[in-house]
Amino acid sequence: MAPDGCRQSHSSTTCACPEPLLCLLQQGWEWDRTPLHPSQPSLSLPRTPVHHRATTTAAPERVTRAARPPPGSRMSPDLGDTYGQDETYSSSGCPSSIRKRIGATEFGAAFLPTIPVLQWARHAREDEYQRLHRYGGAHGWKDISWDVLKSSLSLLNTSSSSVLFDIHPLATRCTRCAVVGNGGILHGSGMGTTIDAHDYVFRVNGAITEGFERDVGSRTSFYVFSTNTMMNALRSYAANGFQHPPQTPETCYIFLPDHDRDYLLLRAALSQQPVDSGQDEGVHPQEFFGEDLQVEKFRMLHPDFIRYLRNRFLHSHILATPFWQLYRPSTGAVMLLTAIHTCDQVSAFGFVTPGYRAYSDHYFDHGHKEVQFFINHDLRMEMQLWQRLQRSGILWLYTGSEGI
Repeated sequence: MAPDGCRQSHSSTTCACPEPLLCLLQQGWEWDRTPLHPSQPSLSLPRTPVHHRATTTAAPERVTRAARPPPGSRMSPDLGDTYGQDETYSSSGCPSSIRKRIGATEFGAAFLPTIPVLQWARHAREDEYQRLHRYGGAHGWKDISWDVLKSSLSLLNTSSSSVLFDIHPLATRCTRCAVVGNGGILHGSGMGTTIDAHDYVFRVNGAITEGFERDVGSRTSFYVFSTNTMMNALRSYAANGFQHPPQTPETCYIFLPDHDRDYLLLRAALSQQPVDSGQDEGVHPQEFFGEDLQVEKFRMLHPDFIRYLRNRFLHSHILATPFWQLYRPSTGAVMLLTAIHTCDQVSAFGFVTPGYRAYSDHYFDHGHKEVQFFINHDLRMEMQLWQRLQRSGILWLYTGSEGI
Protein backbone atom coordinates (compact mmCIF):
# COMPACT_ATOMS: atom_id res chain seq x y z
CA MET A 1 0.00 0.00 0.00
CA ALA A 2 1.31 3.44 -0.85
CA PRO A 3 1.87 6.06 1.88
CA ASP A 4 -0.96 8.47 2.75
CA GLY A 5 -1.20 11.18 0.09
CA CYS A 6 0.41 8.97 -2.59
CA ARG A 7 -1.12 7.08 -5.48
CA GLN A 8 0.56 3.86 -6.60
CA SER A 9 0.39 2.25 -10.05
CA HIS A 10 2.16 -0.81 -11.44
CA SER A 11 5.34 1.15 -12.15
CA SER A 12 5.33 4.25 -9.98
CA THR A 13 3.97 6.09 -6.97
CA THR A 14 2.76 9.68 -7.25
CA CYS A 15 2.58 11.90 -4.15
CA ALA A 16 0.00 14.61 -3.60
CA CYS A 17 2.23 16.42 -1.09
CA PRO A 18 4.24 19.35 -2.53
CA GLU A 19 7.64 17.61 -2.29
CA PRO A 20 7.50 13.91 -3.27
CA LEU A 21 10.84 12.98 -1.67
CA LEU A 22 9.67 14.47 1.64
CA CYS A 23 6.33 12.66 1.39
CA LEU A 24 8.07 9.32 1.05
CA LEU A 25 10.61 10.01 3.80
CA GLN A 26 7.89 10.98 6.26
CA GLN A 27 6.01 7.77 5.55
CA GLY A 28 9.10 5.63 6.10
CA TRP A 29 9.55 4.32 2.56
CA GLU A 30 12.99 3.47 1.19
CA TRP A 31 14.61 4.03 -2.20
CA ASP A 32 15.55 1.10 -4.39
CA ARG A 33 18.42 0.97 -6.87
CA THR A 34 16.65 2.96 -9.61
CA PRO A 35 18.25 6.41 -10.24
CA LEU A 36 16.05 8.90 -8.46
CA HIS A 37 14.25 12.12 -9.25
CA PRO A 38 11.61 13.67 -7.01
CA SER A 39 9.01 13.49 -9.77
CA GLN A 40 9.75 9.81 -10.41
CA PRO A 41 10.54 8.14 -7.06
CA SER A 42 11.18 4.41 -6.76
CA LEU A 43 10.18 2.63 -3.57
CA SER A 44 11.18 -0.39 -1.60
CA LEU A 45 10.46 -1.22 2.05
CA PRO A 46 9.06 0.53 5.13
CA ARG A 47 11.46 1.28 7.94
CA THR A 48 11.91 -1.05 10.91
CA PRO A 49 13.31 -0.21 14.36
CA VAL A 50 17.03 0.36 14.75
CA HIS A 51 19.25 -2.04 16.70
CA HIS A 52 22.53 -1.15 18.36
CA ARG A 53 25.81 -2.60 17.22
CA ALA A 54 28.47 -3.87 19.62
CA THR A 55 31.96 -2.61 18.84
CA THR A 56 35.45 -3.33 20.10
CA THR A 57 38.74 -1.52 20.53
CA ALA A 58 40.77 -4.71 20.09
CA ALA A 59 43.85 -4.50 17.86
CA PRO A 60 43.17 -5.01 14.14
CA GLU A 61 44.90 -7.49 11.89
CA ARG A 62 48.49 -6.38 11.36
CA VAL A 63 48.69 -7.42 7.73
CA THR A 64 47.21 -5.04 5.19
CA ARG A 65 45.85 -6.17 1.87
CA ALA A 66 46.94 -5.03 -1.55
CA ALA A 67 43.78 -3.61 -3.02
CA ARG A 68 42.54 -4.71 -6.43
CA PRO A 69 43.07 -1.72 -8.73
CA PRO A 70 40.31 -0.55 -11.04
CA PRO A 71 40.51 -2.05 -14.54
CA GLY A 72 43.05 -0.33 -16.75
CA SER A 73 44.57 1.76 -13.97
CA ARG A 74 48.30 2.48 -13.80
CA MET A 75 48.75 3.83 -10.32
CA SER A 76 52.08 5.12 -9.10
CA PRO A 77 53.42 3.23 -6.07
CA ASP A 78 53.85 6.64 -4.42
CA LEU A 79 50.07 6.94 -4.19
CA GLY A 80 49.81 3.87 -1.96
CA ASP A 81 46.94 1.73 -3.23
CA THR A 82 47.29 -0.65 -0.28
CA TYR A 83 45.11 -0.25 2.78
CA GLY A 84 44.24 -1.63 6.19
CA GLN A 85 41.03 -3.53 6.76
CA ASP A 86 37.96 -2.90 8.91
CA GLU A 87 34.77 -4.98 8.74
CA THR A 88 32.56 -2.32 10.39
CA TYR A 89 30.76 -1.28 7.20
CA SER A 90 31.30 -4.39 5.10
CA SER A 91 27.67 -5.51 5.35
CA SER A 92 24.18 -4.20 5.98
CA GLY A 93 20.81 -5.74 6.66
CA CYS A 94 19.05 -3.06 4.64
CA PRO A 95 17.74 -4.77 1.49
CA SER A 96 18.41 -1.69 -0.66
CA SER A 97 21.77 -0.74 0.88
CA ILE A 98 24.41 0.89 -1.28
CA ARG A 99 26.80 -1.85 -0.18
CA LYS A 100 24.54 -4.47 -1.73
CA ARG A 101 24.14 -2.58 -5.01
CA ILE A 102 27.44 -0.92 -5.81
CA GLY A 103 29.14 -4.12 -6.96
CA ALA A 104 26.87 -4.29 -10.00
CA THR A 105 27.71 -0.73 -11.08
CA GLU A 106 30.71 0.84 -12.79
CA PHE A 107 32.15 1.45 -9.29
CA GLY A 108 32.25 -2.22 -8.33
CA ALA A 109 35.96 -2.71 -9.05
CA ALA A 110 36.97 0.44 -7.18
CA PHE A 111 34.83 -0.11 -4.09
CA LEU A 112 36.44 -1.80 -1.07
CA PRO A 113 33.86 -2.88 1.54
CA THR A 114 36.54 -3.32 4.22
CA ILE A 115 38.25 0.06 3.81
CA PRO A 116 38.76 1.64 7.27
CA VAL A 117 36.63 4.79 7.40
CA LEU A 118 37.54 6.01 10.89
CA GLN A 119 40.67 5.92 13.04
CA TRP A 120 40.68 5.66 16.80
CA ALA A 121 42.70 4.33 19.75
CA ARG A 122 43.38 0.88 18.30
CA HIS A 123 45.24 2.44 15.37
CA ALA A 124 47.78 4.20 17.60
CA ARG A 125 50.41 1.51 17.10
CA GLU A 126 54.01 1.86 16.00
CA ASP A 127 53.67 -0.64 13.15
CA GLU A 128 50.75 1.36 11.75
CA TYR A 129 52.74 4.54 12.21
CA GLN A 130 55.61 3.10 10.17
CA ARG A 131 53.20 1.97 7.44
CA LEU A 132 51.48 5.36 7.12
CA HIS A 133 54.44 7.62 7.82
CA ARG A 134 55.45 7.55 4.15
CA TYR A 135 52.30 9.41 3.04
CA GLY A 136 51.86 13.14 3.63
CA GLY A 137 48.91 15.44 4.21
CA ALA A 138 45.50 13.86 4.68
CA HIS A 139 46.73 10.61 3.14
CA GLY A 140 49.05 9.49 5.93
CA TRP A 141 51.03 10.45 9.01
CA LYS A 142 54.21 11.83 7.44
CA ASP A 143 53.67 15.26 8.97
CA ILE A 144 52.57 13.99 12.41
CA SER A 145 54.98 13.08 15.21
CA TRP A 146 54.46 9.75 16.93
CA ASP A 147 53.92 11.45 20.29
CA VAL A 148 51.17 13.74 18.95
CA LEU A 149 49.50 10.90 17.06
CA LYS A 150 49.51 8.49 20.00
CA SER A 151 48.35 11.03 22.58
CA SER A 152 45.51 12.17 20.30
CA LEU A 153 44.15 8.87 18.98
CA SER A 154 44.39 7.20 22.39
CA LEU A 155 41.63 9.55 23.58
CA LEU A 156 39.20 8.18 20.96
CA ASN A 157 38.71 5.12 23.12
CA THR A 158 34.99 4.35 23.37
CA SER A 159 32.84 2.09 21.22
CA SER A 160 31.34 5.18 19.56
CA SER A 161 34.78 6.19 18.25
CA SER A 162 34.73 3.39 15.68
CA VAL A 163 31.30 4.00 14.11
CA LEU A 164 29.30 6.97 12.89
CA PHE A 165 25.99 5.62 14.12
CA ASP A 166 24.80 2.54 15.98
CA ILE A 167 23.40 -0.05 13.61
CA HIS A 168 23.11 -3.81 13.51
CA PRO A 169 24.34 -5.48 10.30
CA LEU A 170 21.39 -7.90 10.27
CA ALA A 171 18.66 -5.32 10.88
CA THR A 172 16.47 -4.56 7.87
CA ARG A 173 16.13 -0.91 8.85
CA CYS A 174 17.81 1.35 6.28
CA THR A 175 19.90 4.32 7.39
CA ARG A 176 19.01 7.37 5.27
CA CYS A 177 21.43 10.29 5.13
CA ALA A 178 21.15 13.80 3.74
CA VAL A 179 24.51 15.27 2.78
CA VAL A 180 24.36 19.03 2.47
CA GLY A 181 26.95 21.08 0.62
CA ASN A 182 26.94 24.87 0.64
CA GLY A 183 26.24 25.46 -3.06
CA GLY A 184 24.11 28.35 -4.27
CA ILE A 185 21.79 25.87 -5.96
CA LEU A 186 20.06 25.55 -2.57
CA HIS A 187 19.08 29.23 -2.43
CA GLY A 188 15.32 29.35 -2.81
CA SER A 189 15.09 25.56 -3.11
CA GLY A 190 12.64 25.01 -0.25
CA MET A 191 14.39 21.70 0.53
CA GLY A 192 14.87 22.28 4.26
CA THR A 193 12.06 20.07 5.54
CA THR A 194 13.09 17.29 3.16
CA ILE A 195 16.68 17.47 4.40
CA ASP A 196 15.66 17.34 8.05
CA ALA A 197 13.40 14.32 7.43
CA HIS A 198 16.43 12.04 6.90
CA ASP A 199 17.84 9.95 9.74
CA TYR A 200 21.15 11.84 9.70
CA VAL A 201 22.22 15.17 8.22
CA PHE A 202 25.85 15.88 7.23
CA ARG A 203 27.16 19.44 6.82
CA VAL A 204 30.54 20.96 6.03
CA ASN A 205 32.72 24.04 6.60
CA GLY A 206 30.56 27.22 6.57
CA ALA A 207 27.40 25.37 7.60
CA ILE A 208 25.06 28.32 8.16
CA THR A 209 21.48 27.29 8.91
CA GLU A 210 19.99 30.21 10.86
CA GLY A 211 17.85 32.25 8.50
CA PHE A 212 18.10 29.59 5.77
CA GLU A 213 16.09 26.80 7.40
CA ARG A 214 13.49 26.72 4.61
CA ASP A 215 16.17 25.92 2.03
CA VAL A 216 18.78 23.90 3.97
CA GLY A 217 17.05 22.66 7.13
CA SER A 218 18.12 23.11 10.73
CA ARG A 219 19.51 19.74 11.85
CA THR A 220 23.20 18.81 11.86
CA SER A 221 24.09 15.25 12.86
CA PHE A 222 27.68 15.41 11.58
CA TYR A 223 29.85 18.43 10.89
CA VAL A 224 32.79 17.49 8.64
CA PHE A 225 35.89 19.68 8.57
CA SER A 226 39.62 20.00 8.80
CA THR A 227 40.95 22.54 11.25
CA ASN A 228 42.28 24.52 8.29
CA THR A 229 38.97 24.56 6.39
CA MET A 230 37.03 25.42 9.55
CA MET A 231 39.34 28.32 10.39
CA ASN A 232 39.13 29.57 6.79
CA ALA A 233 35.34 29.35 6.90
CA LEU A 234 35.20 31.31 10.16
CA ARG A 235 37.24 34.08 8.56
CA SER A 236 35.59 34.05 5.15
CA TYR A 237 31.93 33.73 6.16
CA ALA A 238 31.78 35.72 9.41
CA ALA A 239 29.94 38.51 7.61
CA ASN A 240 27.39 35.94 6.41
CA GLY A 241 26.67 34.82 9.97
CA PHE A 242 29.05 31.89 10.45
CA GLN A 243 30.32 32.35 14.02
CA HIS A 244 31.05 28.72 14.91
CA PRO A 245 30.15 25.22 13.70
CA PRO A 246 26.72 23.86 14.64
CA GLN A 247 26.49 23.21 18.39
CA THR A 248 23.42 21.09 19.10
CA PRO A 249 22.95 18.01 21.30
CA GLU A 250 22.67 15.95 18.11
CA THR A 251 25.84 17.24 16.45
CA CYS A 252 29.03 15.16 16.25
CA TYR A 253 32.28 16.48 14.76
CA ILE A 254 34.21 14.54 12.12
CA PHE A 255 37.82 15.61 11.61
CA LEU A 256 39.34 15.26 8.15
CA PRO A 257 42.96 15.38 9.37
CA ASP A 258 45.35 16.94 6.86
CA HIS A 259 47.81 18.52 9.32
CA ASP A 260 49.07 18.03 12.86
CA ARG A 261 46.79 20.88 13.94
CA ASP A 262 43.82 18.50 13.58
CA TYR A 263 45.34 16.02 16.00
CA LEU A 264 46.32 18.85 18.37
CA LEU A 265 42.80 20.33 18.33
CA LEU A 266 41.26 16.89 18.88
CA ARG A 267 43.59 16.30 21.84
CA ALA A 268 42.72 19.69 23.29
CA ALA A 269 38.98 19.08 22.93
CA LEU A 270 39.04 15.66 24.56
CA SER A 271 41.36 16.92 27.31
CA GLN A 272 39.18 20.02 27.74
CA GLN A 273 42.30 22.16 27.61
CA PRO A 274 43.54 24.89 25.24
CA VAL A 275 45.65 23.77 22.26
CA ASP A 276 49.14 23.44 23.73
CA SER A 277 51.36 23.82 20.65
CA GLY A 278 51.46 24.67 16.95
CA GLN A 279 49.86 27.55 15.11
CA ASP A 280 46.64 27.28 17.12
CA GLU A 281 48.39 27.34 20.50
CA GLY A 282 46.17 28.86 23.18
CA VAL A 283 42.93 28.33 21.26
CA HIS A 284 40.05 26.98 23.36
CA PRO A 285 38.14 24.15 21.63
CA GLN A 286 34.93 25.31 23.30
CA GLU A 287 34.94 28.23 20.85
CA PHE A 288 34.15 25.79 18.06
CA PHE A 289 32.39 22.84 19.68
CA GLY A 290 30.64 24.31 22.73
CA GLU A 291 30.94 23.09 26.30
CA ASP A 292 29.94 19.47 25.65
CA LEU A 293 33.32 17.92 24.81
CA GLN A 294 32.61 14.28 25.64
CA VAL A 295 34.48 11.77 23.51
CA GLU A 296 31.24 10.51 21.95
CA LYS A 297 30.93 13.83 20.11
CA PHE A 298 34.10 13.34 18.04
CA ARG A 299 35.28 11.15 15.16
CA MET A 300 38.35 11.24 12.93
CA LEU A 301 38.61 9.92 9.36
CA HIS A 302 41.34 7.40 8.60
CA PRO A 303 44.15 8.45 6.23
CA ASP A 304 43.73 5.14 4.38
CA PHE A 305 40.17 6.20 3.59
CA ILE A 306 41.19 9.63 2.25
CA ARG A 307 43.95 8.08 0.14
CA TYR A 308 41.54 5.45 -1.16
CA LEU A 309 39.01 8.12 -2.19
CA ARG A 310 41.72 10.03 -4.04
CA ASN A 311 43.13 6.92 -5.72
CA ARG A 312 39.91 5.12 -6.61
CA PHE A 313 37.13 7.69 -6.99
CA LEU A 314 38.82 11.05 -7.68
CA HIS A 315 42.08 10.16 -9.42
CA SER A 316 42.60 13.61 -10.92
CA HIS A 317 44.91 14.70 -13.74
CA ILE A 318 46.52 16.91 -11.08
CA LEU A 319 48.29 13.79 -9.81
CA ALA A 320 50.36 13.81 -13.03
CA THR A 321 51.54 17.41 -12.46
CA PRO A 322 54.20 18.95 -10.20
CA PHE A 323 51.35 19.93 -7.85
CA TRP A 324 50.29 16.35 -7.16
CA GLN A 325 51.25 16.41 -3.50
CA LEU A 326 48.91 19.38 -2.91
CA TYR A 327 45.88 17.58 -4.29
CA ARG A 328 43.15 15.94 -2.27
CA PRO A 329 39.39 15.62 -2.75
CA SER A 330 37.50 18.61 -1.39
CA THR A 331 36.11 18.42 2.13
CA GLY A 332 32.60 18.31 0.70
CA ALA A 333 33.53 15.41 -1.58
CA VAL A 334 35.05 13.50 1.31
CA MET A 335 31.88 14.12 3.31
CA LEU A 336 29.62 12.79 0.55
CA LEU A 337 31.80 9.73 -0.11
CA THR A 338 31.95 9.04 3.64
CA ALA A 339 28.16 8.89 3.67
CA ILE A 340 28.14 6.60 0.63
CA HIS A 341 30.48 4.21 2.47
CA THR A 342 28.49 4.19 5.74
CA CYS A 343 24.83 5.00 5.07
CA ASP A 344 22.40 2.71 3.26
CA GLN A 345 20.79 5.47 1.21
CA VAL A 346 22.16 8.92 0.44
CA SER A 347 20.55 12.14 -0.79
CA ALA A 348 22.94 14.95 -1.79
CA PHE A 349 22.02 18.64 -1.73
CA GLY A 350 24.05 21.74 -2.55
CA PHE A 351 26.76 20.07 -4.64
CA VAL A 352 28.13 21.39 -7.91
CA THR A 353 26.16 20.40 -11.02
CA PRO A 354 26.68 21.11 -14.74
CA GLY A 355 24.48 24.21 -14.42
CA TYR A 356 26.64 25.75 -11.69
CA ARG A 357 27.09 29.05 -13.58
CA ALA A 358 23.44 29.87 -12.95
CA TYR A 359 23.97 29.89 -9.19
CA SER A 360 26.05 31.81 -6.70
CA ASP A 361 29.00 30.07 -5.03
CA HIS A 362 27.09 29.61 -1.74
CA TYR A 363 23.43 29.67 -0.76
CA PHE A 364 24.19 32.30 1.89
CA ASP A 365 26.06 34.75 -0.39
CA HIS A 366 25.09 38.42 -0.42
CA GLY A 367 24.62 38.84 -4.16
CA HIS A 368 25.88 36.58 -6.93
CA LYS A 369 29.44 35.24 -6.66
CA GLU A 370 30.99 32.96 -9.25
CA VAL A 371 31.91 29.42 -8.21
CA GLN A 372 35.60 29.25 -7.33
CA PHE A 373 37.93 26.45 -8.47
CA PHE A 374 41.23 25.76 -6.71
CA ILE A 375 44.39 23.89 -7.70
CA ASN A 376 44.35 21.55 -4.68
CA HIS A 377 40.90 20.19 -5.63
CA ASP A 378 39.31 19.03 -8.89
CA LEU A 379 35.73 20.25 -8.58
CA ARG A 380 34.92 19.51 -12.22
CA MET A 381 35.90 15.88 -11.71
CA GLU A 382 33.83 15.81 -8.54
CA MET A 383 30.85 17.20 -10.46
CA GLN A 384 31.21 14.43 -13.03
CA LEU A 385 31.46 11.82 -10.26
CA TRP A 386 28.18 12.96 -8.69
CA GLN A 387 26.48 12.63 -12.08
CA ARG A 388 27.84 9.10 -12.52
CA LEU A 389 26.82 8.08 -9.01
CA GLN A 390 23.31 9.34 -9.64
CA ARG A 391 23.05 7.51 -12.97
CA SER A 392 24.21 4.33 -11.20
CA GLY A 393 21.51 4.70 -8.56
CA ILE A 394 24.04 5.10 -5.73
CA LEU A 395 22.73 8.50 -4.62
CA TRP A 396 19.92 10.95 -5.24
CA LEU A 397 21.30 14.34 -6.29
CA TYR A 398 19.40 17.60 -6.01
CA THR A 399 19.81 19.33 -9.38
CA GLY A 400 17.47 22.31 -9.01
CA SER A 401 15.76 23.44 -12.20
CA GLU A 402 18.11 21.18 -14.22
CA GLY A 403 16.16 18.15 -13.03
CA ILE A 404 12.73 19.49 -14.00
